[in-house]
Amino acid sequence: MGDFLYVQPSELKFPYELRKQSSCSVQLINKTDQYIAFKVKTTSPKRYCVRPNAGVVLPNSVCNVTVVIMQAHKEAPADMQCKDKFLIQSVVAPSGTTNKDITAEMFNRKEDKIVNEVKLRVVYIPANPPSPVPEGDEEGSPRTSSVEDDNRTTSLPEAVTRLLDKSNGKSSSSEAKSKISKITEEKASAIQQNKKLQEELELLKRQTGKTRAGGSASMFVVLVSLFLGILVGYFIYRA
Repeated sequence: MGDFLYVQPSELKFPYELRKQSSCSVQLINKTDQYIAFKVKTTSPKRYCVRPNAGVVLPNSVCNVTVVIMQAHKEAPADMQCKDKFLIQSVVAPSGTTNKDITAEMFNRKEDKIVNEVKLRVVYIPANPPSPVPEGDEEGSPRTSSVEDDNRTTSLPEAVTRLLDKSNGKSSSSEAKSKISKITEEKASAIQQNKKLQEELELLKRQTGKTRAGGSASMFVVLVSLFLGILVGYFIYRA
Protein backbone atom coordinates (compact mmCIF):
# COMPACT_ATOMS: atom_id res chain seq x y z
CA MET A 1 0.00 0.00 0.00
CA GLY A 2 1.08 3.59 -0.61
CA ASP A 3 2.17 5.86 2.18
CA PHE A 4 -0.12 8.67 1.06
CA LEU A 5 -3.36 6.88 0.18
CA TYR A 6 -4.96 3.77 1.53
CA VAL A 7 -6.69 1.99 -1.37
CA GLN A 8 -9.66 -0.25 -0.67
CA PRO A 9 -10.30 -2.92 -1.86
CA SER A 10 -6.99 -4.31 -3.01
CA GLU A 11 -8.58 -5.79 -6.17
CA LEU A 12 -10.98 -4.50 -8.79
CA LYS A 13 -13.83 -7.00 -8.62
CA PHE A 14 -16.23 -6.83 -11.57
CA PRO A 15 -19.51 -8.80 -11.66
CA TYR A 16 -19.16 -10.87 -14.81
CA GLU A 17 -22.08 -11.22 -17.23
CA LEU A 18 -21.95 -11.75 -20.99
CA ARG A 19 -22.95 -8.83 -23.23
CA LYS A 20 -23.47 -6.50 -20.28
CA GLN A 21 -21.39 -3.69 -18.86
CA SER A 22 -20.26 -3.91 -15.26
CA SER A 23 -18.60 -1.59 -12.79
CA CYS A 24 -16.92 -1.45 -9.42
CA SER A 25 -15.80 1.21 -6.97
CA VAL A 26 -12.52 1.96 -5.21
CA GLN A 27 -12.02 4.16 -2.16
CA LEU A 28 -8.95 6.36 -1.86
CA ILE A 29 -8.49 7.18 1.82
CA ASN A 30 -6.21 10.04 2.87
CA LYS A 31 -5.19 9.64 6.51
CA THR A 32 -2.65 12.45 6.40
CA ASP A 33 -2.95 16.16 7.07
CA GLN A 34 -1.81 17.01 3.53
CA TYR A 35 -3.45 17.41 0.15
CA ILE A 36 -2.82 14.27 -1.91
CA ALA A 37 -3.09 14.31 -5.70
CA PHE A 38 -3.80 11.00 -7.49
CA LYS A 39 -3.94 9.64 -11.00
CA VAL A 40 -5.36 6.30 -12.20
CA LYS A 41 -3.77 4.40 -15.09
CA THR A 42 -4.63 1.06 -16.73
CA THR A 43 -3.03 -1.34 -19.19
CA SER A 44 -6.26 -1.24 -21.30
CA PRO A 45 -7.35 2.42 -21.43
CA LYS A 46 -9.83 1.84 -24.29
CA ARG A 47 -11.63 -0.85 -22.35
CA TYR A 48 -12.34 1.06 -19.14
CA CYS A 49 -13.87 4.36 -18.12
CA VAL A 50 -12.53 5.77 -14.84
CA ARG A 51 -14.31 8.63 -13.04
CA PRO A 52 -12.47 10.56 -11.77
CA ASN A 53 -9.24 9.36 -13.30
CA ALA A 54 -7.33 12.13 -11.52
CA GLY A 55 -8.03 14.44 -8.61
CA VAL A 56 -7.22 15.57 -5.09
CA VAL A 57 -8.05 13.87 -1.81
CA LEU A 58 -8.35 16.41 0.98
CA PRO A 59 -6.68 15.81 4.35
CA ASN A 60 -8.38 13.03 6.37
CA SER A 61 -10.94 12.52 3.61
CA VAL A 62 -12.11 9.81 1.20
CA CYS A 63 -12.53 9.90 -2.57
CA ASN A 64 -14.62 7.30 -4.42
CA VAL A 65 -13.43 6.24 -7.87
CA THR A 66 -15.76 4.32 -10.20
CA VAL A 67 -14.39 2.04 -12.89
CA VAL A 68 -16.70 0.89 -15.69
CA ILE A 69 -16.02 -1.81 -18.30
CA MET A 70 -17.10 -0.13 -21.51
CA GLN A 71 -16.73 -3.17 -23.79
CA ALA A 72 -19.14 -5.93 -22.81
CA HIS A 73 -17.87 -9.49 -22.99
CA LYS A 74 -18.97 -11.46 -26.06
CA GLU A 75 -17.55 -14.70 -24.70
CA ALA A 76 -16.23 -15.87 -21.38
CA PRO A 77 -12.46 -15.52 -20.88
CA ALA A 78 -10.47 -18.65 -20.28
CA ASP A 79 -10.67 -19.73 -16.63
CA MET A 80 -12.42 -16.43 -15.85
CA GLN A 81 -9.01 -14.77 -15.62
CA CYS A 82 -8.20 -11.20 -16.66
CA LYS A 83 -4.72 -9.83 -17.34
CA ASP A 84 -5.68 -6.16 -17.07
CA LYS A 85 -3.98 -4.12 -14.36
CA PHE A 86 -4.53 -0.71 -12.76
CA LEU A 87 -2.00 1.66 -11.26
CA ILE A 88 -2.87 4.42 -8.78
CA GLN A 89 -0.18 7.08 -8.37
CA SER A 90 -0.25 9.62 -5.56
CA VAL A 91 1.88 12.60 -4.57
CA VAL A 92 1.76 15.34 -1.98
CA ALA A 93 0.19 18.47 -3.46
CA PRO A 94 0.34 22.08 -2.31
CA SER A 95 -2.37 23.11 0.15
CA GLY A 96 -5.49 24.33 -1.62
CA THR A 97 -4.87 22.29 -4.79
CA THR A 98 -8.06 21.47 -6.73
CA ASN A 99 -8.89 18.88 -9.36
CA LYS A 100 -8.36 21.47 -12.11
CA ASP A 101 -4.78 21.96 -10.95
CA ILE A 102 -3.80 18.33 -11.59
CA THR A 103 -1.26 17.87 -14.41
CA ALA A 104 0.69 14.90 -15.73
CA GLU A 105 3.97 16.55 -14.72
CA MET A 106 2.97 16.30 -11.05
CA PHE A 107 3.55 12.52 -11.18
CA ASN A 108 6.93 12.62 -12.91
CA ARG A 109 9.63 11.21 -10.72
CA LYS A 110 12.29 13.67 -9.64
CA GLU A 111 15.07 13.49 -7.15
CA ASP A 112 13.16 15.44 -4.56
CA LYS A 113 9.67 14.05 -5.24
CA ILE A 114 8.13 10.87 -3.89
CA VAL A 115 5.50 9.21 -6.06
CA ASN A 116 3.70 6.34 -4.39
CA GLU A 117 2.17 3.63 -6.54
CA VAL A 118 -0.47 1.00 -5.80
CA LYS A 119 -1.16 -1.76 -8.31
CA LEU A 120 -4.56 -3.41 -8.58
CA ARG A 121 -5.48 -6.48 -10.58
CA VAL A 122 -8.87 -7.13 -12.19
CA VAL A 123 -10.96 -10.04 -10.90
CA TYR A 124 -14.21 -11.36 -12.38
CA ILE A 125 -16.88 -12.60 -9.99
CA PRO A 126 -20.21 -14.33 -10.88
CA ALA A 127 -23.02 -11.83 -11.41
CA ASN A 128 -25.49 -14.14 -9.60
CA PRO A 129 -23.56 -16.17 -7.02
CA PRO A 130 -25.39 -19.13 -5.42
CA SER A 131 -27.27 -18.37 -2.23
CA PRO A 132 -25.43 -19.38 0.95
CA VAL A 133 -26.77 -22.36 2.85
CA PRO A 134 -28.94 -21.14 5.77
CA GLU A 135 -27.39 -21.80 9.16
CA GLY A 136 -30.51 -23.60 10.27
CA ASP A 137 -29.91 -26.34 7.68
CA GLU A 138 -26.99 -27.59 9.71
CA GLU A 139 -28.90 -27.75 12.98
CA GLY A 140 -32.45 -28.90 12.46
CA SER A 141 -33.57 -26.19 10.04
CA PRO A 142 -37.08 -25.88 8.56
CA ARG A 143 -35.60 -27.52 5.48
CA THR A 144 -34.63 -30.54 7.53
CA SER A 145 -38.10 -30.63 9.04
CA SER A 146 -39.54 -30.59 5.55
CA VAL A 147 -37.47 -33.64 4.63
CA GLU A 148 -38.69 -35.41 7.75
CA ASP A 149 -42.27 -34.52 6.85
CA ASP A 150 -41.73 -35.98 3.38
CA ASN A 151 -40.42 -39.18 4.95
CA ARG A 152 -43.47 -39.39 7.19
CA THR A 153 -45.76 -38.78 4.24
CA THR A 154 -44.02 -41.46 2.22
CA SER A 155 -44.19 -44.06 5.00
CA LEU A 156 -47.87 -43.42 5.85
CA PRO A 157 -49.35 -45.59 3.05
CA GLU A 158 -47.03 -48.42 4.07
CA ALA A 159 -48.20 -48.18 7.67
CA VAL A 160 -51.85 -48.16 6.61
CA THR A 161 -51.26 -51.16 4.36
CA ARG A 162 -49.67 -53.13 7.19
CA LEU A 163 -52.52 -52.18 9.51
CA LEU A 164 -55.13 -53.33 7.00
CA ASP A 165 -53.25 -56.58 6.38
CA LYS A 166 -53.22 -57.35 10.09
CA SER A 167 -56.91 -56.55 10.65
CA ASN A 168 -58.35 -57.73 7.30
CA GLY A 169 -60.16 -60.77 8.73
CA LYS A 170 -61.42 -58.88 11.77
CA SER A 171 -62.66 -55.98 9.66
CA SER A 172 -64.63 -58.26 7.32
CA SER A 173 -66.31 -60.07 10.25
CA SER A 174 -67.11 -56.80 12.03
CA GLU A 175 -68.60 -55.29 8.88
CA ALA A 176 -70.83 -58.32 8.32
CA LYS A 177 -72.06 -58.26 11.91
CA SER A 178 -72.85 -54.55 11.58
CA LYS A 179 -74.93 -55.14 8.44
CA ILE A 180 -76.81 -58.06 10.04
CA SER A 181 -77.57 -56.00 13.15
CA LYS A 182 -78.87 -53.14 11.02
CA ILE A 183 -81.11 -55.44 8.94
CA THR A 184 -82.42 -57.11 12.10
CA GLU A 185 -83.38 -53.75 13.54
CA GLU A 186 -85.11 -52.74 10.31
CA LYS A 187 -86.99 -56.07 10.20
CA ALA A 188 -88.14 -55.71 13.84
CA SER A 189 -89.30 -52.17 13.10
CA ALA A 190 -91.23 -53.37 10.02
CA ILE A 191 -92.89 -56.17 11.99
CA GLN A 192 -93.93 -53.74 14.70
CA GLN A 193 -95.38 -51.36 12.12
CA ASN A 194 -97.16 -54.30 10.46
CA LYS A 195 -98.70 -55.30 13.77
CA LYS A 196 -99.86 -51.75 14.38
CA LEU A 197 -101.38 -51.55 10.91
CA GLN A 198 -103.20 -54.83 11.47
CA GLU A 199 -104.69 -53.51 14.70
CA GLU A 200 -105.82 -50.36 12.93
CA LEU A 201 -107.16 -52.49 10.09
CA GLU A 202 -109.23 -54.62 12.47
CA LEU A 203 -110.63 -51.48 14.00
CA LEU A 204 -111.48 -50.13 10.58
CA LYS A 205 -113.22 -53.38 9.64
CA ARG A 206 -115.39 -53.23 12.74
CA GLN A 207 -116.33 -49.63 12.03
CA THR A 208 -117.18 -50.21 8.38
CA GLY A 209 -118.64 -53.73 8.63
CA LYS A 210 -122.19 -52.46 9.17
CA THR A 211 -122.07 -49.81 6.44
CA ARG A 212 -122.71 -49.91 2.74
CA ALA A 213 -119.07 -49.06 2.14
CA GLY A 214 -118.16 -52.60 3.05
CA GLY A 215 -117.01 -53.35 -0.50
CA SER A 216 -114.65 -50.37 -0.58
CA ALA A 217 -113.33 -51.23 2.87
CA SER A 218 -112.68 -54.81 1.80
CA MET A 219 -110.71 -53.57 -1.20
CA PHE A 220 -108.71 -51.26 1.06
CA VAL A 221 -107.96 -54.16 3.41
CA VAL A 222 -106.73 -56.28 0.53
CA LEU A 223 -104.41 -53.54 -0.70
CA VAL A 224 -102.99 -52.89 2.75
CA SER A 225 -102.43 -56.59 3.32
CA LEU A 226 -100.66 -56.88 -0.02
CA PHE A 227 -98.40 -53.92 0.84
CA LEU A 228 -97.54 -55.43 4.21
CA GLY A 229 -96.72 -58.75 2.65
CA ILE A 230 -94.37 -57.13 0.15
CA LEU A 231 -92.68 -55.09 2.90
CA VAL A 232 -92.10 -58.11 5.15
CA GLY A 233 -90.86 -60.15 2.23
CA TYR A 234 -88.34 -57.43 1.33
CA PHE A 235 -86.78 -57.40 4.78
CA ILE A 236 -86.74 -61.18 4.96
CA TYR A 237 -84.93 -61.23 1.61
CA ARG A 238 -82.29 -58.73 2.84
CA ALA A 239 -81.72 -60.77 5.97
